[in-house]
Amino acid sequence: MTTKQNTGYLNSTKKWILLVVTLVATVVLWVLPTSSFHIDGLTVMQQRTMAIFVFAAMMWLFEVIPAWATSVTTIVALLFAVSDKGFVTEGHGVAVSSREIMASFADPVIMLFFGGFVLAIAASKVGLDAYLARTLLRIFGSKPKFVLLGLLLVPGIFSMFMSNTATAAMMLAFMAPVLKTLPKNSAAPAALTLAIPIAANFGGLGTPIGTPPNAIALGQLAKVGINISFGSWVIHMVPFVLLLLIIAWIVLMVLFPIKMDKLEINIEATDKFSRDFWIVAITFPVTILLWVTEGWTHFDSNIIALVPFAVFAITGVFREEDFGKIEWHILWMVAGGFALGTCLNETGLANSIINAIPFTHWQAIFVILGAGLIMYLLSTFISNSSAASLLMPVLAVVSTAIKGELTALGGAASLILYVAICCSLAMTLPISTPPNAIASSTGLVKTSDMVKVGLILGIIGGVLGYVLIRVFPF
Repeated sequence: MTTKQNTGYLNSTKKWILLVVTLVATVVLWVLPTSSFHIDGLTVMQQRTMAIFVFAAMMWLFEVIPAWATSVTTIVALLFAVSDKGFVTEGHGVAVSSREIMASFADPVIMLFFGGFVLAIAASKVGLDAYLARTLLRIFGSKPKFVLLGLLLVPGIFSMFMSNTATAAMMLAFMAPVLKTLPKNSAAPAALTLAIPIAANFGGLGTPIGTPPNAIALGQLAKVGINISFGSWVIHMVPFVLLLLIIAWIVLMVLFPIKMDKLEINIEATDKFSRDFWIVAITFPVTILLWVTEGWTHFDSNIIALVPFAVFAITGVFREEDFGKIEWHILWMVAGGFALGTCLNETGLANSIINAIPFTHWQAIFVILGAGLIMYLLSTFISNSSAASLLMPVLAVVSTAIKGELTALGGAASLILYVAICCSLAMTLPISTPPNAIASSTGLVKTSDMVKVGLILGIIGGVLGYVLIRVFPF
């Protein structure tokens, strides 16, 4: 019997080289005299924060280790390097409270995402997701063009409350028996398969808990004094998502005309409703209602997110073994970005950068569009969570610097939220998002088709996203 050796994450020469490059760059930035940066008043604490930021950025960009591992390493490095409980010497500048850095793990936005995970796990556990999928898809009948619309709208709705990966995996599993029976030389398999990742990626924009970049955006906005409620997000984003899905439907029908008269989708779902089913079926809409009416009830959406967790824990719907189903790596990934943002502000590095770089001479419209394009390109090749954690703390600083210029374009929120939109629009390659990878693994979609559809929808979405933040600002 042979035992396979665990080689860890650094399992290739390329990754070792990239790690060495990253560490060398970090050390150089760490040990250089502060005067070499030509930033007036730069302190040792600020220099260390800058070095750790570059370390995190390069690790996220090169994906030497998983994004969550980079985030955890970054938080630990910040605790030792710039916190009041770390290696701090008098005269090195302002140290950050260690409690404030560690609080990134339990930031209110993290709790919001945690509650979303609990809701999704409970819905899947009792079969509510399959029941809703079957019920909702029946509405669209058996005409292929309407079935295609259903495969965009239903996963799009699910992805607003479930991870896009789980949504795509679930829907493609439901569709697998149907897809196998379709003629190989027809356009139907590609159209139906592509609809699911498109819906999962776009749908995540609909709510703050739909995708990690949304949570990262909210967290960074909160750090610059802008708080957007769950209800406000939904009011702005859900119509935008629905418009994108309708456009995607038209694009798919034009590029992949389905020449069939009838298409039946049969999803196996329970018709026997257990006690746990009803508990989840009632708690789910009540939670959503509380989120949407936050402006009237004045209940904080982050607190509301813990209501289903308490209900499911008390009633036994959520048990000890269910903790293993929570995507902790996503939560820790988001926490790393929050910790960096905290240290950028608390050490004074953000203000030093603002004073050193002439942001006020930049045209606000070009900053918004340029940042959106950079985010789109980054998210095409690395995870959107990594891209958001990398760019959004920097953009929060920029938004403060050009606050006056941004006012006419919707304020700082317009910059951060447009970038969040562009993050979810990046889906041109199989590696761009997990839903794309899952769809590609079926063998029913050519990469060239995915690129073509992704580019068309990305361009349209980018234009409409800019129109959204201008015409309907938060």
